[in-house]
Amino acid sequence: MPFSSSGPRAVRQTAGAFGAVALIALCAAPAVAADGPATGLALGTIAPFDKVKPGSELPLSPAFTNTGTAALDKVWLSYSATRGLGQTALPSNCLSYTVGSAAEEPGHAQVVCEFDQPVQTGVVYAPERPLNLKALDRALYEHVQVAVDSSAPVPDDGATPVHGTAPALKLVERPDEKTPPAGAASSADVAVTAANAADFQVGGAQLKGKAGDTVTLRVRFANAGPAWVLPQPGQRAAHVLITLPEGTSAVRTDKLCTNTGAESYACNTGAPWVNEHESRTYTFKVKLDKAVPGARGYVELGSEARPFDHVKKNDTARIALSVTGGTDTTGGGSTGDGGSKGGGGSTGGTGSTTSTGGTGTGTTGGTTTTGGTTGTTSGTGTTGDLTTGGSGSTGGSLASTGAGSALPLAGAAGAAVIVGAGVVVAARRRGRRED
Repeated sequence: MPFSSSGPRAVRQTAGAFGAVALIALCAAPAVAADGPATGLALGTIAPFDKVKPGSELPLSPAFTNTGTAALDKVWLSYSATRGLGQTALPSNCLSYTVGSAAEEPGHAQVVCEFDQPVQTGVVYAPERPLNLKALDRALYEHVQVAVDSSAPVPDDGATPVHGTAPALKLVERPDEKTPPAGAASSADVAVTAANAADFQVGGAQLKGKAGDTVTLRVRFANAGPAWVLPQPGQRAAHVLITLPEGTSAVRTDKLCTNTGAESYACNTGAPWVNEHESRTYTFKVKLDKAVPGARGYVELGSEARPFDHVKKNDTARIALSVTGGTDTTGGGSTGDGGSKGGGGSTGGTGSTTSTGGTGTGTTGGTTTTGGTTGTTSGTGTTGDLTTGGSGSTGGSLASTGAGSALPLAGAAGAAVIVGAGVVVAARRRGRRED
């Protein structure tokens, strides 16, 4: 996810704001940028880091050249790193800033190092030892932006600097490295891909009541980790498709969900990224119009590619239905395997109980469980576990996954981009799955 702010959130005169191409740039060669000739500084090639193991260190050794016409008295090297990357020993001539998340920007760290020594023209310089980063347990699709400048960067408003305590770092000449051409960029984007996984999962529910009742439906989405997932620019890490059982209709929908036809809904996850061990509950008010033999609904993950998710059995869950005052019908269990047969029933608390999320462990975590407002209802709408149909009125237990906090709530605007994906679900509902 790029950090594209150009206002107070940006670290000015550095590459602290990530461009829209940030996550797909592999930095095989330095790019050409308009600020190169102006500063007279150009970075050399910085290769991407691939298949990094969590816990390992990443040696960052940016080389640069003064391509101007006069020597510089001092320079500043800085880098921004996404939240899956941590710092090791920080030199005493470096400052570290922690930048919180915004609506479309996850939190990240900014490090600025000052080198108070002459930098001659036409000479390649690099730090005498690497500015090491560390791949954290949550690392997956990470991003680093490195910049060199001839003036001091200005940090984000309100960011508190932390001074390094390790021995000061100096610049040394690198005569064996090729000098970047004049006009080469003074900043570079570096992609970091970790050998890690994340488990996206959904939980189903059971609707019970008499024909004509309005009950509360709560279904859940969670990332059991261990990694957080940062999508490419303009994309979202996940969305959830919800199809209500035949014989029911939505009276009120969750604010992050958009109707895609019939009684099918596409729901986003709030922020474009998904933190590790975060969950969210989607809350609906559903009217039990009539009993329909064999009716059941579904909760499914959307069509986004998930090469990091190796557990597929929890990508689909069922919404069971039991209506009295007509033909009594019941569905399957709270978790499914792509709509396969079988599964036990899922029961929980009453539909009038408010559902809340837990507290996230990441930089951008928080509780954001929202949904339709509660009101006077009859009947019971219970929710299922994300695993085996546990009890409780909070959307099911997440003990087996470690999921705790809710995703940041960004509103329903993003749901429009996933409406097309829900058409398939709408068609599926009309045809009804065979069990």
